[in-house]
Amino acid sequence: MEGTPKQPKNCSSLLEELVEEARQAPRGGQVADYIPALAEVEPDQLGIAVVELDGSVHTAGDANVPFSIQSISKIFGLAMAMSRTDDTLWERVRMEPSGQAFNSVVQLEWEHGIPRNPFINAGAIVIADVLTSRYSASKTAFLQYVRHLAGKESIGADHRVWESEKQHGNRNAALAYLMKSFGNIESEVSAVLDHYFFQCAVSMSCVDLAKSLSFLANKGVQPGSDERICDARSAHRINALLSTSGMYDQSGEFAFTVGLPAKSGVGGGIVAVVPDYGVICAWSPPLIRFGNPARAVSIITEFAQRLGLSVYH
Repeated sequence: MEGTPKQPKNCSSLLEELVEEARQAPRGGQVADYIPALAEVEPDQLGIAVVELDGSVHTAGDANVPFSIQSISKIFGLAMAMSRTDDTLWERVRMEPSGQAFNSVVQLEWEHGIPRNPFINAGAIVIADVLTSRYSASKTAFLQYVRHLAGKESIGADHRVWESEKQHGNRNAALAYLMKSFGNIESEVSAVLDHYFFQCAVSMSCVDLAKSLSFLANKGVQPGSDERICDARSAHRINALLSTSGMYDQSGEFAFTVGLPAKSGVGGGIVAVVPDYGVICAWSPPLIRFGNPARAVSIITEFAQRLGLSVYH
C-alpha cells in the first residue's frame, strides 16, 4: 500500500460517529435463520473495532460483544492448513472466485470435486479435512490457535450454535460426501464436518478478531509479540484470496468500492485487512442477499474511504 493512511485526530470519536450514522440508516436484510440458533440474535447490535499495528485499539458500539464468527473461521483454518502442508494443497482446492453460491453443489460436480477456493463452503471443508488429518485433536488445536492469536483464553465455541449447525448441515454434508466420492476428502466425513461446524461456532468479539488477524497486516508477524505466524508469502496468498473471494458474490464490488482484503460470516461479522496499518472488524447481524451484513459493510466502507485505506492506491 503506497502512502500512509490519514490519521484522524480521534479515531474512536470517528468510529462512534460512523456507528451512530449506521444506526440511523435503514437496517436492511435479516438475521440468518437457516441456523436456528443464529435466528435468535438481537438484530440491532452494531460494533466496530480498529486494531493498529502499534497496538492501539479503537472501538465503538458493541465491539466487545462476542458473536458467532462462522465463515471468518475459514481464515484461521486456512492459515493452520498452510503451515502443515506444501503447495500440493492447491491441487485439492483452487484459488479462483466461484461465481456461484458459496454452498453450490452443482459447481462442485462440474469440477470433479475440486472447490474453486478455500472460502466457499466446499473449499473450507477440504481445509477442515487437512486439519482433521494433520492434528490428533483438531478442534482443540483450532481453539488454542485462535486463543493464542487473540491473547484471550476465554474464547470458546457456542455449543448451541454448534449443535444447531450439525442438525441443519445437510447441504454441507452433501458437499463433503460428493468430494469424498471424487477422492478429495481423506478423513471420515463425520469427523470433518464436526470440525467444520465447531470452528464456525466459535464466538469472538470485533476486538478479538481484529487482534487475532493482525499478522495478515504485518507480513505474517503478529504485532506486539513479534512472533512469526506464517511466512510473508503465505500472508500475501491469504490476503489475495480474501480480496478475490472473501465476500462471497459481493467480492468484486467490495474490492471496487473499498479495496481491502476482507472476509464476512453469516453471524454478521466482517474483517478487513489493511497492510502495514492494522485490521478493521465490524459486526451487525442482519444480512443482505449476498450473505453479507449491510450495516457492517457500510461502516467499514465509510471508514476506509475517510482514511484513504486501499491496497490499490
